[in-house]
Amino acid sequence: MVKSGCFKARIAVVVAEDDNTFDAVVKATNESIIDPILIGDEQKIRKMAEDRGFKVRQSMLVHTSDHNYAASTGVKMIRNGEADILMKGLISSSVFLKAILDKESGILVNGKTLSYACAIELPSYPKLLIVSDTAVLPYPTTAQLSQMIGYASQLAKELDIDSPKIALIGANEKKEGNFRYSKSYHEIMMQQKEGFFDDAIIDGPLDIFLACDPESVRIKGVDTPVNGEADILIFPTLESCNPFYKSLMLFGNGTLAGYLMGTTHPVVFMSRSENFASKYYSIALAVLSAMHKKM
Repeated sequence: MVKSGCFKARIAVVVAEDDNTFDAVVKATNESIIDPILIGDEQKIRKMAEDRGFKVRQSMLVHTSDHNYAASTGVKMIRNGEADILMKGLISSSVFLKAILDKESGILVNGKTLSYACAIELPSYPKLLIVSDTAVLPYPTTAQLSQMIGYASQLAKELDIDSPKIALIGANEKKEGNFRYSKSYHEIMMQQKEGFFDDAIIDGPLDIFLACDPESVRIKGVDTPVNGEADILIFPTLESCNPFYKSLMLFGNGTLAGYLMGTTHPVVFMSRSENFASKYYSIALAVLSAMHKKM
């Protein structure tokens, strides 16, 4: 997924003693795309490394059993230029995010909204499908939706997807509906007409069939530039997006790669239930993003 040449990203893994996270870090290290910094309980980390035949140098380790300290240490490494990527391990999301969002010592870019975008590979869809926001924003405002579109478009460019087709997902294609998202989607479409989103192709609201199935577009006779070929799906709420992406993972055999955006550096933010493959691909995607930032 990543052809890094001589570039190896330094990744600070916060509370690294998680099996799937550790396995993903080992694979990425063995493939020479990262240099890991393992923050957590040294005894547990060394035992995990020994079980996997992975050599851990002392310079890779930062020992602590305090999760708050582990999170703040990882963020500090990013701020000090000691790491290029931050990764969540066996730590609660609230503790991890608190360190990231700290107004004095965090890594959220001033004026930016923290959001999560991911690319999902599905056996039943002919290309990568980028989905947002699966993890952070409960009820995005119009301004936050605009930033979500910007982040997803940035991710598309990193994956060599030009002029991405973006579907604003709703229950149906009615422009004047009475849904919570109707006004925001109307404003987004006005921004699109004004060239706010560069070369992206945006339409909405669209249901999933119109966004991702050309045959449904033909049958319903809906005129949409997305034409059932969406590269990006933008959802109006977390409570709609999160179950959708989890359904793709569980029932659609999806493989995911994603990271937090709006921060100074990529942040790999994965649930403890995510599998090894998704954690590995998320590391690889974050390395790709870090490479782009270096260019």
